[in-house]
Amino acid sequence: MTLDQLQAFLLWGAALNYVALLVTFATWVLAGDAICRIHGRWFAIDRAQCHRSVYLMLGMYKLGIWLFFVVPWLALLIVRSQAGAP
Repeated sequence: MTLDQLQAFLLWGAALNYVALLVTFATWVLAGDAICRIHGRWFAIDRAQCHRSVYLMLGMYKLGIWLFFVVPWLALLIVRSQAGAP
């Protein structure tokens, strides 16, 4: 795998994961109360706990995208620009 392919892979991975994050967020905004009711029955949690859990999950997912896709892509971009590679 060349550095160009690796950069493209990281960029596409970040973009696709951000799409998944935005779809999840939109679903939560549009149907959050219904989702909380279902999960409340399954796991005996209240609405506040449900919202906290989803907020934490979305934050961890976003952090994972940055750590595993965006930061390595930026590092490759910086290293390649300093090395004078096209």
